[in-house]
Amino acid sequence: MDKNELIKVLTPNLHDVVKILLTAVIILVVTKLQLLSDRLSALLIALPLTSILAMIWMRHESKVPDQVTRIESIANHAYYTFWFVLPTMPMFLVIPWMLRKGHGFYFTLFVNAALTTALFWLLVVTLKKFTSIELM
Repeated sequence: MDKNELIKVLTPNLHDVVKILLTAVIILVVTKLQLLSDRLSALLIALPLTSILAMIWMRHESKVPDQVTRIESIANHAYYTFWFVLPTMPMFLVIPWMLRKGHGFYFTLFVNAALTTALFWLLVVTLKKFTSIELM
């Protein structure tokens, strides 16, 4: 991709603004619902809403005229999202444990970002070594 193509792809248009606003509304609703119910907000945020929205946008905005290629791209997106989510899962157990042990909020986030990064690279190396799956 040359510089002009990159600039064109990264320049926001009206559809991008709508996508940003819709995503922001979802996050706003979830954070407001948290004030009423931790469980309900957790349930809503656990739903793969952003992935579903991304796949919808991909389906409707693809410049690829070939339907089979477009569908394959969305299928790949869903497939790789599954693998990329796995290393994030321990974070949802480690964060509450660390916070309840009295660790500071930002320290806890930093430790979990480092943990998730390490687990991600461990997954990449393990899958590459023992399977035909290449994430990077």
